[in-house]
Amino acid sequence: MAGKFEYFTDVAGKYRFRLKAPNGQIIAASEAYNTKDACLNGIESVKTNAPGAEVTEVKV
Repeated sequence: MAGKFEYFTDVAGKYRFRLKAPNGQIIAASEAYNTKDACLNGIESVKTNAPGAEVTEVKV
């Protein structure tokens, strides 16, 4: 089974999404969006842009 995106409204009435791994663990969470459409666009952006995303180490 693949991971899944879930979207929902938070306590402030904003839309958010999270990406869950097949085991149900949350592996990514979004910012707050004002509209459902903006939230769904955020999901599509992650789907489109993440497959080739570079992995870099940030040193403090």
